[in-house]
Order: sequence, then C-alpha cells, then structure tokens
Amino acid sequence: MFLIDFILHIDAHIATLVSQFGPWTYLILFFIIFIETGIVIMPFLPGDSLLFAAGAVAATPAGIHAGLNHWVFMLLFFFAATIGDSLNFWIGRTGGYKLVRHPLVGRFIKEEHIREAEGFFEKRGALAIIIGRYMPIVRTFVPFVAGISQFSYGHFLRNNIIAAFSWSLIATGAGYLFGNIPFVKAHFSIIILGIALVTLMPTFIGIFRSALVNRRAKKITQNIK
Repeated sequence: MFLIDFILHIDAHIATLVSQFGPWTYLILFFIIFIETGIVIMPFLPGDSLLFAAGAVAATPAGIHAGLNHWVFMLLFFFAATIGDSLNFWIGRTGGYKLVRHPLVGRFIKEEHIREAEGFFEKRGALAIIIGRYMPIVRTFVPFVAGISQFSYGHFLRNNIIAAFSWSLIATGAGYLFGNIPFVKAHFSIIILGIALVTLMPTFIGIFRSALVNRRAKKITQNIK
C-alpha cells in the first residue's frame, strides 16, 4: 500500500524529502534509481514517474529554495541508470540462472519475467537495451539477461549510455517543463498513473502474446496426440 501511495503521490513525497533533507534529496533519489536498475530483485520501484516528479519539484519555489536543479537531476539519474545497469549486467554474467533458481533470491525474480526479457532481447537484439530502458520491469531484467547471454559488455555499455541519457533527459525534462502547469499539477496522480500504464503497456502486450502463443502451441500438441 505504501508503494502505491508513494507512486501516486510521488510529487508530495519528493517535496517532503526536499523540506527535510534539502540537497541530500539528490543522493536519496540517485540511490532509488540505482537500486531499481541495479538490483535485479527490485523491478517494482518507481522509475519514469520519479524522474518526472523530480523535474517538476525542481521547478517549484521549494525546490529552487533548496538549491535543486533539474540539470543536476538529469546528470545524477543518467549515472544512476548507467552504473545500475552495469551492475545488473555483471550479476547476470556471474550469477545467471543460479540466482533465478536460488530458493531465497528466486522468490523475488520471477522466471516468467526472465523469459519475457529473453524473448524481447532475442527479438530486438542490442536495440532491446535502449527500448527496454523505457519499459518498467523489463528494464530491470534486460541487463541481467544480456549478462547471462554472454553479450559483449562494450557493446552493452554503448547502448546503455544512449538509453540512460535519453531516458533521463526526456523524463526529467518533461517534468520540469510541464509538471507545474496548473492542469498537470491538479491532476498529478492521474497523470503519474497514466505514465505508469503507458510505459507498462508493451510489457502487458508481450505477456499476452506469449500466453496466446503458448495456448496455441498446447492446442496443436493436443491435436497431434
């Protein structure tokens, strides 16, 4: 319940952090994004909505008074995403399916999410690293899968930098430019929910397609028998 409330009212929660911690808010939000992308068991943490809200708060009088700057947020989120994805890549490279099937860690890593990311990665190739950055849940597992598949780290890093830079620039910049427009501010929770649903849509479509393919495969197998 707290996580849902945090996501829907993320602007208010970030404003509270600003009032309590001032410039230390930079570090707190940096670690949230780093953990979401770097720790494979934390795909549920807010990403896109947090960047949007951080940009919006940086444009408010409270944010300006606290010395917050949207350009600094963009830079920090870029580094958090890049470093986090690199850590996730090496976790996949060194741990791989041993972690997925570990009795404790496996509770947090759903094998169907790994299979979904694998299918997405196989279909899109290196482009999956860039596209996956804009897809909640998938973005946490694509670096992990890239590590498992023995994908070149140099190639992964180049695409990762492009993805993290564009994501940080677009999401934070959009929040800074539009987050404090009266209509947006009055309907902030609905807009944040909309952002979450839009970014999750490709994941839902992929899951639906996979289920449909599996269902058809079962029917074909049954007919053959």
